[in-house]
Amino acid sequence: MSRLKIISKLIGMVVLKSIALAILVIVGLDATAEFIDESKMIKNNYGVTNVFEYVFTTLPSSISEYFPFAVLIGCLFGIGQLSSSNELIVIRASGISKYKIFWFALKPVLLLVLLVSLSNEFITPYLDQKAEGNRDYLRKGSSFQTSVDGLWINDGDQFINVSAVFPGGVLYGVSRYTIDSERRLSRASFASRAVYNESEKLWVEENLSITIINSSSTSTENFVTKPWISDLTPEILTINFLPPEALAIRTLGRHIDFLDKQNTDTTTFLLPFLQKLFNPLLVVTLTLIAVGTAMGPLRDSTMGYRLFLGVVFGVSLKIVQDLLGSFTLVYGYPIILGVTIPICLCLLVGFILNRAR
Repeated sequence: MSRLKIISKLIGMVVLKSIALAILVIVGLDATAEFIDESKMIKNNYGVTNVFEYVFTTLPSSISEYFPFAVLIGCLFGIGQLSSSNELIVIRASGISKYKIFWFALKPVLLLVLLVSLSNEFITPYLDQKAEGNRDYLRKGSSFQTSVDGLWINDGDQFINVSAVFPGGVLYGVSRYTIDSERRLSRASFASRAVYNESEKLWVEENLSITIINSSSTSTENFVTKPWISDLTPEILTINFLPPEALAIRTLGRHIDFLDKQNTDTTTFLLPFLQKLFNPLLVVTLTLIAVGTAMGPLRDSTMGYRLFLGVVFGVSLKIVQDLLGSFTLVYGYPIILGVTIPICLCLLVGFILNRAR
């Protein structure tokens, strides 16, 4: 094995282990806080075991949220360890440049970026929807029909309330209210469950009760199952049920295209779409900053001080991202500016740190 490969493997393994440790600590703290918060909402069939299941199921979402911050802290710690033990001095003395070291540190980061991106597309949205749906279902217990919480959505002349939305097109507690041309309630129905039939493009409601309301009387019919034809699809309900930042890039992209065709404002979905799209580039710039901090003007600082600066920078970056995102939404500036300006600032800081002696 060549000298470069040995050094690359050494730096890569140190960085990989450090990032894994950072994720474990950060996500562990977040999960503990989430467990405490969720425990305050225990009621009906939603118990401690269900709280634990909810927190565990949403762990991939937490990893995705804190991943850039964990990369910054992990690289600071890993490269800092090599610097403190003088291994970086030996590596630099052998003729390897800062940017070559940056590339060695970046390789495991890119692998993690790929894994997190795949999870965000195919795993995390599914698990988030399952966790939220199961929580809503258990919390409401037998009070589905009287609940006004959950998802409200308009479909033509109907207002629909869904208590819990599960992956795969499964709904619980479906209430539908039909308004006539005089804006009076003419029909109300409640189904304990509805399942989407993909082949026939319709919903099948179960344990259905329909009440017809006339000016002088009302009548009620009950059905074990009954088809429900609607333009609503599982994807549309998922988009309305989960926050935009929890959706996959492809789902956001399709919905933005749909809204564009309807001449409807897309900014609410465009911001998280662009943030997810540019997130890998942000992670790369944070890796550059971490390497520059460990090998630049702060190389003689203590590990604790470097980590403290990393935490301060990471928190400040998050605040700037949120402020710029909100600023572009409120004042109508191009949203891409709110996404790319923080990345450009990080890139500038990274180059300055790596060029410093």
